[in-house]
Amino acid sequence: MKKMLLLSNSTMAGAPYLGWCKEKIVSFYKQNNISKVLFVPYAGVNLMSESLEKSYDAYIARVAGVFAEYGIEFTSVHTEADPVAAMQKAEAISVGGGNTFYLIYMLHKTGLMHAMREKVIAGTPFCGWSAGSNVACPGLFTTNDMPIVEPASFDCLGVLPFQINPHYLDANPEGHGGETRQQRIEEFLAVNRTTVVAGLREGTYFELDENGISLGGNKPMIVFRYGKPTEEFNPGQDINFLINA
Repeated sequence: MKKMLLLSNSTMAGAPYLGWCKEKIVSFYKQNNISKVLFVPYAGVNLMSESLEKSYDAYIARVAGVFAEYGIEFTSVHTEADPVAAMQKAEAISVGGGNTFYLIYMLHKTGLMHAMREKVIAGTPFCGWSAGSNVACPGLFTTNDMPIVEPASFDCLGVLPFQINPHYLDANPEGHGGETRQQRIEEFLAVNRTTVVAGLREGTYFELDENGISLGGNKPMIVFRYGKPTEEFNPGQDINFLINA
């Protein structure tokens, strides 16, 4: 039984880091009796300019600082001598946002992709935001990020049967002549015609438990299927078709 919390974003404009969702994340871990979480920082490539290692250090310090007052300890997999062994022993997992391509590159390079998949399938609580939500999908195809590195594979955890597009935006900025987010997703569907894509707007999240999948937050999600009109679903509506297809 998978236990997952997949958030579209970490920060709302003008709000503190994880301010909008930290109570939900705490509740998710507490209801699963979790006090220690293994964090995966590899998407955070640009928090510090000196080195990637410094960026990872800064990332875990930032995240751990948010949750320390709640009695939940966050440690980072990048500090472990044996990352795979640490993942195999983890009580719970969290994957932060940033660049999805680099995250997937590192998960394949370290062997963590397979180890994490086994843990999530076995029921280890998993929380991710932005790129950390993308990684739950079959592939990284519907990320918004620039391909700054070439992963060994586009394969992700595949613990969901559908794709997520986090930070989904409806609007096209004034004066912008490029494709909208919807047009980009429709390009993907023109080639991947049997895949379902869920546009997850900021301030919303998916939660999976023994009851299925639900949408939380204060905005509807938008669902894309090849050759069909888009559909919107509000929090509280039955969206189990996403995992039962």
